[in-house]
Amino acid sequence: MIPSAFEYHRPANLAEATQLLASSEDAKILSGGHSLLPMMKLRLATPSVVIDIGRLDELRGIQEAGGALIIGANVTHYEAETSAVLQQQCPILSETAAAIGDVQVRNAGTVGGSVAHADPSADWPAAMLAVNAEITLSKAGGTRTVSATDFFVDLLMTAMEEDEILTSIRVNANPPRTGGAYLKVPQPASGFALAGVAAQVTLGGDNTIQQVAVGITGVDNKAFRASATEAALQGQAATEAAISQAAAQATDGADALEDIHASAEYRLHLARVYTKRALLQAVERAQNA
Repeated sequence: MIPSAFEYHRPANLAEATQLLASSEDAKILSGGHSLLPMMKLRLATPSVVIDIGRLDELRGIQEAGGALIIGANVTHYEAETSAVLQQQCPILSETAAAIGDVQVRNAGTVGGSVAHADPSADWPAAMLAVNAEITLSKAGGTRTVSATDFFVDLLMTAMEEDEILTSIRVNANPPRTGGAYLKVPQPASGFALAGVAAQVTLGGDNTIQQVAVGITGVDNKAFRASATEAALQGQAATEAAISQAAAQATDGADALEDIHASAEYRLHLARVYTKRALLQAVERAQNA
């Protein structure tokens, strides 16, 4: 299909982009285009104004700052996949990027665009929850930071206001004895997750779990933290028995999606199974870190 008519703007900098967004009643931000353009072609989105920020260099790059990593919104999935900084200091993010779509998608789609779109089956939201990411939002009046836990609100809905642009994502570098893993069951045609689990674990010297976070995507209307699993593992010995028992609680409180690709029961089952697998892999990596 053909999109409805719209004005196209390509601002020279972020300040101009935020001003354009503030002055437009019905505008959408375009970065890599893999989320917005398909919706426009199907007329599921009909913005009167499109603001293209995809060429803004100030939103590119992955920087180290005071023990944290700052990921620009325009960093592509491929750049995240191949980033030496991420591979060394927060490898679960590189692993997540490598699981997205295909080569063409990874070379054009952006981290910020995927996170802002908040597709319930996208890969990045689960990883952002697992690493406790902080998301920076900018508008003409200034900036604010929202935790990943508060950012994902509902189906394709986030905590972003209409006049805000997602500009960067901040994550902490892994502390010692930390391991992570992202595993998913992809829908064969699209690569989106029927169920995807990101697990991040930090072990103490006695092999007990000091910190644990589990993000799940593809199951509910939004990505969510497996809080019951996390609570069950906190301070426990990192044994397969403890992990298996805790993983059985991964979908507590979830309202599972159901469609032609998978039933609700199947998605819930996959989430529990892959929570166990991701946690076991994360623990093994933490032990070898």
